[in-house]
This record gives sequence, structure tokens and C-alpha cells, in this order.
Amino acid sequence: MSMILSASVVRVRDGLPLSASTDYEQSSGVQECRKYFKMLSKKLSQLPDRCTLKTGQYNINFISSLGVSYMMLCTENYPNVLAFCFLDELQKEFITTYNMMKTNTAIRPYCFIEFDNFIQRTKQRYNNTRSLSTKMNLADMQTEIKLRPPYQISVSELSSANGFAHLSATDYKGTGKISAAPHQRLEPVTLPGIVSFVLSLLCGALNLIRGFHAIESLLQNEGEDFSYVIAFFLGTAACLYQCYLFVYYTGWRNVKSFLTFGLICLCNMYLYELRNLWQLFFHVTVGAFSTLQIRLRQPQGKSPDYNV
Repeated sequence: MSMILSASVVRVRDGLPLSASTDYEQSSGVQECRKYFKMLSKKLSQLPDRCTLKTGQYNINFISSLGVSYMMLCTENYPNVLAFCFLDELQKEFITTYNMMKTNTAIRPYCFIEFDNFIQRTKQRYNNTRSLSTKMNLADMQTEIKLRPPYQISVSELSSANGFAHLSATDYKGTGKISAAPHQRLEPVTLPGIVSFVLSLLCGALNLIRGFHAIESLLQNEGEDFSYVIAFFLGTAACLYQCYLFVYYTGWRNVKSFLTFGLICLCNMYLYELRNLWQLFFHVTVGAFSTLQIRLRQPQGKSPDYNV
């Protein structure tokens, strides 16, 4: 009998399980597949965003998007198209229910275990094909699978410690990218983003120049406060770090941008006596604008309405 046996949601960067179905069968074959689930979870950042692992009587399929992977275990004769349609439905619901901030900052395993209710309902529908909506265009799904077939993982590759180190976007043309890798690409730069980047560089340069002037004043006048020099250079470092966060993807990126903006505000508050209100307003506004652009420029990934 062809059927879906279980499913789970895993964070890509560290393999942290976020949610999972709670009805694993206890047969030896299924228990063995649970080991493969754990092994795959540790290698997700090195794998393409759509893969299949065949393990005898069972198949493990998964898709990854926006730093989260959706995995499922099914019997070997379960239709491939329906398997990836099931995963795509989990992805859409999870993206709609939980924002990226929650998934990126989660520290406890299975902290979204309530999502299992949706997994169970969806699994029951896909295990009873008669209950599936007749509006599902299986022809389009089949065409998509043919155009971009899942990468086939072998058990020997999975067992190898560096079995996937060689994979890249060119190795697997079907994916177009390695999903949620440590150096994941961000969305294309917009005009407001370019403006914020240039303004951040300008603010960093102004702080740097004022910092050197403060050093000269300190050398000429022994009564000058050295803390002003530190404040100017900290402001320079914060502006440059905002530029870095805008250009490159890092873990906890949004949190870092807010902390950096807070540092910019603190530095300008300390430099209140050396700057007029317009200068303070300019620096704080640019910092806030850059923080917003960092927040808006998210990692590339499939949109929630992407169909497999």
C-alpha cells in the first residue's frame, strides 16, 4: 500500500527539528529511516533544495526554502508528484504561520510542535487520494518535476562524512542554488537599498574624519575627553557593519542590525555636545533607514506560491 508515513520540519543551518508528526511506525525499516532523517538534517546546508533518498522499501523526500527544510517518509511506490506536492503544502502553511524571525531564533527542539496538527490533517488527505481536491493540476506538477527533478541521494553518499562537499549550483542545475547555505545569496538590491548603503558609508566616513580630528584636538589640548574619540570610531564601525549586513547573509542577521542601530543611537547621544540637532537627526535617520533595508532584503528562496 502506498502511503506517507511521517513528516518533519527542520531548520537548515543546524538541523534543529522544529516540528514533526508523532505517529512513527515501529517496524525495523521505518526505525532505520529515522536514522537517515537525522543524518540528512546535519547535511541540509550542503544539499540542493529538492532531494530524494531511496532506502529499499521507503523513500525520503525533502524540499528546503528560506532556511527551513520539509522532510517526509513514504513507501517506495508512493507517487513522486504527490510526495512533493505534500511537502509544498507544508511549506506554504509553515511560512504563513511562522515568520523567519521565530524560526531563526528558535533554540528548543520541536518548539513548533503544534504544527503537527496540520501535518496530520494533510497526511491523511494525501494518504486517501480520493479525498484530494479534483482541482489539483497533476499535469503541471508532473511537468515541473520533469523540468527540475529532485537530486537523487545515495545511501553511500549519505554515509560519507564529506559526501556532499563537492555539490554546488552547477553540479545540480535543477535547483539553481544550494538552499540556505552559510553564504546564501540575498534578494536583488533595490534602489532604496543602494541609497542606504551609500549613506551608511558616508556616515561612517564622517565619523572617521571627526574621530581623527578629535585625536588631533586631544594631542593639542590635554583636557580633551578621549571617550569622544572612542564614540566616533564606534560609530564608524557600526556604519560599516550595517553595510556588511546589507551585502552578506549571516545568522541572526536582523537581530545584529537592530543591535548595530542601537549602538549608532548611543554614540550619537554621547556626541550630543559636539553635533547640532540636524547632524544627530541625519546620522540616526540613516541608521534607521539602513536597518529597515537590511530587514527587507531577505535570503533568496522559493516564494510561498511555488508549485512542485
